[in-house]
Amino acid sequence: MSDRWGNSAADHPREPGEPSSGSESGPESGSGPESGSDFHLELDGKGTLREQIMRALREAIGSGRLAPGTRLPPYRSLARDLGLALNTVGEAYGELVAEGWLVARQGSGTRVARRSTPLPPDHTRRSAPPLRRPVYDLMPTSPDAATFPRPAWQTSARRALHAAPNDAFGVGDPRGRVELRTALTEYLARARGVRTAPHRIIVCAGFAHALSMLGQVLDGAVAVESYGLGFHRSLLTGAGRRTVPLSVDARGAVIDELPATGAEAVLLTPAHQFPTGGPLHPERRAAVIDWARAGGGLVIEDDYDGEFRYDRQPVGAVQGLDPDRVVYIGSTSKSLSPALRIGWMAVPDRLVDDILSVKGARELWTGSLEQLTLADFIACGAYDRHLRRMRLKYRRRRDRLVATLGARAPHIGIGGIAAGLHAVLDLPPGTEQAAVRAASRQGLGLEGLAAYRHPDSAMPPRDGLVVGYGTPPDHAFDGALAALCLALPEPEQPHVQGPASRGGRPAGPCGDEAECPPYR
Repeated sequence: MSDRWGNSAADHPREPGEPSSGSESGPESGSGPESGSDFHLELDGKGTLREQIMRALREAIGSGRLAPGTRLPPYRSLARDLGLALNTVGEAYGELVAEGWLVARQGSGTRVARRSTPLPPDHTRRSAPPLRRPVYDLMPTSPDAATFPRPAWQTSARRALHAAPNDAFGVGDPRGRVELRTALTEYLARARGVRTAPHRIIVCAGFAHALSMLGQVLDGAVAVESYGLGFHRSLLTGAGRRTVPLSVDARGAVIDELPATGAEAVLLTPAHQFPTGGPLHPERRAAVIDWARAGGGLVIEDDYDGEFRYDRQPVGAVQGLDPDRVVYIGSTSKSLSPALRIGWMAVPDRLVDDILSVKGARELWTGSLEQLTLADFIACGAYDRHLRRMRLKYRRRRDRLVATLGARAPHIGIGGIAAGLHAVLDLPPGTEQAAVRAASRQGLGLEGLAAYRHPDSAMPPRDGLVVGYGTPPDHAFDGALAALCLALPEPEQPHVQGPASRGGRPAGPCGDEAECPPYR
């Protein structure tokens, strides 16, 4: 037997004392896993209960809280939840169906009508332009997402879940899972030359989380490289730390400037200066440790892509020179994926308790199962295999970038290519902003060097583009390179006295193209 809404009474078994469906009116949803779902409805106490239900539903639909197509609970369930008579809720549903706010169909239940358009909450939202994603992402922010090692990660996840101790499902240790800290101790010593122990490693949710905590532990100013991420500088500023810029040249940060800054800590990217490229010179690596020892300073080492070096063996971590003066920070953001939100700090003994007091009494940032999975992924050798595979892949991409620019834009210099996932293209003075705008027109997501420059830096501004070659998927990489070449400035045309050009090309100073070297 069905009611007038086409729903079988057998779909909604009655509780003892309930009237039969024939005594009810109004729509009813069908059976299914959504029947009896929790549903929040606020009644304002004004008018009859039926009017209150209708008013509350109209407000929820009109404001957009209930989107078109949202399935409502059966009126029997809602009546029980609200402690109201079935007829009261059923009649409210029925009137809203008649008004066009709701639709009721057999087998589909009662849903918000799809023609109901939520009202924008304010004028600002109405006038906001839609976000436009670039066609090609050449930002140096992440690796190729398509290369995440899903089968190997899934194998480690299964193994980690099977072997997880019971305490892994309780309140997390703010230091991080001991299994991961132990695996990291072995890996970092072997691959990066880091000298640490499991009790000196603190797991965090990436580099930004680590830097934010350090900013709350440190005193005084922090020296930073003149070119670097403004986001990192803002984290330190937000923690009350003043940032002081150090000049950067072909040998990395100019450490000789440190004493004059009055800083008590320095943030460096020694393995591959970001974004200008190049490792910190060995003499400067030793000099920064001498500075820290002499004045009780602290070196913060950002090893964001230390595993990706192509032309020779990776440069070891500065932390290995003095583990008591250096905080080493790494993460999976470049090696695996920024979506994992797993990082680590190897810290001096004296800072462990201070950092943990900032982090809190329990782990609120990184899940235990993700940590156990990464621990297994490292211990079984899958992490090393993935890095070797990606190192070869990214080196080939770098070589394609260099070859393409050499063939199509030989007037553009390229640097910072010995390591990492990005390169810096040197541009003629005054052309950077025009090149960034041209890149945007070509659908390219990239930034100029000016976006990374410290506002207080005394260094002369340098025109260039920071081009990440790690993010685009393989099928889009050639298209990204072609669009990049179209966005680059044309070579400067020298002023030449002599005969007019032939065939659309300027004649050489000798007056004969065939006798002159190729024009660049």
